[in-house]
Amino acid sequence: MSNNANSAARSSDVTITSSHGGEIRGTLRIPAHGDPGAVVVIHPATAVPERLYAGFAEYLAQEGFATLSYDYRGTGRSGLPKDHRSLRMRDWMDQDVPDTAEWAATAFPDLSRFAIGHSVGGHALMLGSGVEGLRGMVSVASHAGVTESIPSVTERAKVWLILRVAGPVAARVLGYIPGRKLGLGEDIPAAAMLEWGGWSRKPGYFFDDPTMNAACRASQVTGPVLSIGFSDDPWATPQQIEAITDRLTSADVERRTYSPVDFGVASIGHMGFFRRGQREGLWPEVVAWLRDRQSER
Repeated sequence: MSNNANSAARSSDVTITSSHGGEIRGTLRIPAHGDPGAVVVIHPATAVPERLYAGFAEYLAQEGFATLSYDYRGTGRSGLPKDHRSLRMRDWMDQDVPDTAEWAATAFPDLSRFAIGHSVGGHALMLGSGVEGLRGMVSVASHAGVTESIPSVTERAKVWLILRVAGPVAARVLGYIPGRKLGLGEDIPAAAMLEWGGWSRKPGYFFDDPTMNAACRASQVTGPVLSIGFSDDPWATPQQIEAITDRLTSADVERRTYSPVDFGVASIGHMGFFRRGQREGLWPEVVAWLRDRQSER
């Protein structure tokens, strides 16, 4: 366990053996002084490396939360995508998310537990994966990623090209997606890209995939949910966020849409919530919500 530069949090590497093969690599951060009062697992977005979440995870630890961040199998530190070419997006949601949630529950059996899901990480939570025993969950920019719903013609064309052409070709030729070269983020397994691309063509996203049973699963999710979106997100529009949250008919859902002007920044977009510049802006909003849920009996 090592201290970070300002000695406000301690961190250690974590290796979780997946119940479905392979390892999930992550980082546990806890307060440098005193015991944590609750635990948070951060479930990442597609092709987004764990390091993006480091600043936010450190902040949560400084605020008294034991915090686990990680890479999905076949991404980042959790294995080469080519070695996990058959891993689908649903496998991240239905295997990696529950595995990390179970690890946190075992490591901190006496603490209140929360989850924060970014994009596909939020999808997993809103379909009921890894939610057992949670006091609350936060979804950040989690939307039904239908390509035709993207407002900007230029952005829509870019996503269409990646998901319909470049991605599938690379998946079949290379066995993985060179996300860095395509401007997508991290490299990801072939099957994950192909499933993502298939959902992106359906008007209801994975709700139109009968093998997902998504509508039934979402309707069974209970408890407090904070769903956050941003006015300048080029993909996760309010309508597409609500295409998922409206399915949470048994949960207590609070929707918030923030604008960059609210916090004096030029942009937030799809990734900006987790950047260190939000330490004095958006991050305290989420911590306040977590603490309110923690105090509820």
